[in-house]
Amino acid sequence: MKILMIAPQPFFEVRGTPLSVLGRLTALSRLGHEVDLLTYHVGETLAIPNVAIFRILSIPFIRHVPIGPSIRKLFLDILVIAKAFRMLLRTRYDVIHTHEEAGFFGIVLGKLFRVPHLYDMHSSLPEQLGNWKYGRFPPVIRLFERLERLVINKSHVIIAVCPALEERVRCTNDRIPCVLIENVPLTREPETVSEAEVAQFNMAHSLGTERVVLYIGTFESYQGLDILIDAAVTILRAHGDVVFVFMGGKPDQIQRAQRQVIALGLEARFRFTGTRPTDETLVAIRSAHILVSPRRRGTNTPSKVYAYLQAGKPIVATSIAAHTQVLTSEVALLVDPHPESLARGICALLENPEFGDRLGKRARLLFEDRYSVRRFIGQTQQALRLLPAADRHDVESPGDSGNPLSP
Repeated sequence: MKILMIAPQPFFEVRGTPLSVLGRLTALSRLGHEVDLLTYHVGETLAIPNVAIFRILSIPFIRHVPIGPSIRKLFLDILVIAKAFRMLLRTRYDVIHTHEEAGFFGIVLGKLFRVPHLYDMHSSLPEQLGNWKYGRFPPVIRLFERLERLVINKSHVIIAVCPALEERVRCTNDRIPCVLIENVPLTREPETVSEAEVAQFNMAHSLGTERVVLYIGTFESYQGLDILIDAAVTILRAHGDVVFVFMGGKPDQIQRAQRQVIALGLEARFRFTGTRPTDETLVAIRSAHILVSPRRRGTNTPSKVYAYLQAGKPIVATSIAAHTQVLTSEVALLVDPHPESLARGICALLENPEFGDRLGKRARLLFEDRYSVRRFIGQTQQALRLLPAADRHDVESPGDSGNPLSP
């Protein structure tokens, strides 16, 4: 199949939706489909077999696109629409595959050019607006609720990246084919990380014999890093051999977190690495003793959760919908999103490593059972097979013999 994928994000950056886009591209590539990816002008260019990356016009004064809605993003999306139109005029595509807000114009382009539309739903956009300053404007939220219903009703197939989004689609229109494909790591296995890589990471960040509590992800307010930093006061009072490693964040966000740490007098027990390549995050996970996700709100499962499960390490996460639709008390220690509760959870694992080992082993078993790479690629192929037969040439990959991993 010839697919036009529209991803209105910086690609590639190590953060939620771009990681999901990378996963989908990798799956489509392994299935043998040909993909033209249309994305923003910013981001790292990756070499992916069968994938050609097309970017909008480079805007010199826009070098960074922050997470969340913004006027800057709206301007860039207009350029994306214009380029997508030109690409569809030049090339006959079998599918238009859109991510996030690109679904709004994907349904229009699909109808105009008579191409089936596959919507990759990473979040509920009205809910996402509510997490930002736009939540103070109810008319804006209502507008996006109507637009979201329109995209769901007019798409041919929808991919939902977590159970909460699948349920949202079903409640809106249960006649639209919807495939749940949760984001799983498609990089190297944790077991392939060598002791030499771990030693190099530890040396680079001045980690000795201390026990490492690791957070990986963005530094947006909903991630709850302030909760974890406040919890560290109690944790370090009981366990002075702990170091907190925060991997991710933009420079200004890191500075804010560092100021909070310094105000508490804990700067010697924290390491801030900044955003690092995906391979290095695996090394960090291998180095860690406890993996933590202190998110305070949300329904979309963070992509880090699947990497945490795959690692087979003890996990402490807040008991909110974003986590509990994947994590249970069998595989993670779930706590309230408050410093005291988070501190108690982490201390419990520090004081009972055997309990943590049991959680980690069950977490890895859950990952292998429900979130394997083979399953992920097979589900991607299933979504393609649900597209209208009359509007496509063939959903099988060239030379496909039924094996979802065939190149």
